[in-house]
Amino acid sequence: MLDLLQWPAMAVTVASGWLVASDAQRRRLWGFGLFLVSNVLWVVWGVHDAAWALVALQVFLAVTNVRGVVDNRGAPEAAGQ
Repeated sequence: MLDLLQWPAMAVTVASGWLVASDAQRRRLWGFGLFLVSNVLWVVWGVHDAAWALVALQVFLAVTNVRGVVDNRGAPEAAGQ
């Protein structure tokens, strides 16, 4: 059953990328939050599949996603939003 986890992990990752590219601060924050969810999903799948490079990558990406959340909380909204 855990083999199927890669598909929702991929879908959440794609949705996250879409939201992070938004001009709206709220959507970007949701995107980084969803990226963190995808990091957890990928780590679970990677541990199950013994994909240790993927697990390490997700840990480092999670750090950058936390930075994205922190940086975007103080970011001003784009003009016209």
